Amino acid sequence: MSDKSRAIVITGNGTNCETEAAHACRLGGFDEAVIAHIAEILSGEIRLDDFHFLNLTGGFLDGDDLGSAKAQANRLTNAKVAGTGERLVEQFIRFIDSGKLILGVCNGFQLMVKMGMLPALDGDHLSQTVTLTHNDCGRFQDRWCYLKVDQGSPCIFTKGIEKGIYLPVRHGEGKFLCNTTETIERIESGHLAVFKYSDENYEAPSMDFPLNPNGSQNAVAGLCDPTGRLMGLMPHPEAFVHYTQHPRWTREELPEDGDGLMLYRNAAEYVRNNLL
Repeated sequence: MSDKSRAIVITGNGTNCETEAAHACRLGGFDEAVIAHIAEILSGEIRLDDFHFLNLTGGFLDGDDLGSAKAQANRLTNAKVAGTGERLVEQFIRFIDSGKLILGVCNGFQLMVKMGMLPALDGDHLSQTVTLTHNDCGRFQDRWCYLKVDQGSPCIFTKGIEKGIYLPVRHGEGKFLCNTTETIERIESGHLAVFKYSDENYEAPSMDFPLNPNGSQNAVAGLCDPTGRLMGLMPHPEAFVHYTQHPRWTREELPEDGDGLMLYRNAAEYVRNNLL
């Protein structure tokens, strides 16, 4: 592998945030950010093994016709890489076992939970225990939200975030639910609920609409696995990496960097310090 830090952004089958995600990776400090169509990976032309940071982006995978990201989850779990006999999911597991990073945003978060990559409480990245389903309000939400960070979380993406961040959401199926009470208790005790919807002071999680735009259980907006190297969240960090993306940028004095850029900077720093 190259001694350069390399990020890969998977596109195809309905995703539509790949350009913004690649741009965020480059701004965050990655030497390379490659946008790869899923067909290039299934053909064997591009391999996940050659990268350090995998981005699963937002959009409308397969039109969400079978539920958010469910068709893509089945595809990635069962499809084989041409000419190898290897299932693509084996590349995902090898990627994870190698200590690398995965970030799933919106549709990408939905994909991760439905494949079983999150929360992976017992190190099993192929068994689904949580889901993301239809918003309580019954309609698509496109708004900005305050996200309180859990400073006790092992998540590498959120290092240095003191209270919380402000990011946009745009989804119709963002309500987080667990399969059992034990699952949510283990998520909470392990500090795996990285982000929770909150008020503007980031003081406490909120179940009130529209602060919590979808009715997520325990106000969960983002989740990591116990290693802290895999994270998914419904809000879009790639959509706020520069102050001009803020909804009030013409009316307020803001820092040049958007709140979402911190996640990509942390990822790039982790790669430089641990994988190169």
